[in-house]
Amino acid sequence: MRRRLHGVDADGRLLVGADCAAAIWLRTPGDAWLGRLAGLPVVRSLARFSYDRFADVLYAWNRRKGHW
Repeated sequence: MRRRLHGVDADGRLLVGADCAAAIWLRTPGDAWLGRLAGLPVVRSLARFSYDRFADVLYAWNRRKGHW
């Protein structure tokens, strides 16, 4: 749970990682453009890959610092 952002949409679907971030951006005033961009097919694949790598690095850094 600490490595990836998790959320549930209005239909009860579980959203994880970049998909969850995109859904949040779509509902955030001023950031909806970012959610639409992250939802494009080519960008979505890149966003998922990038998010996962960043989340791994951030998790490892926090573990080393003793935060988790």
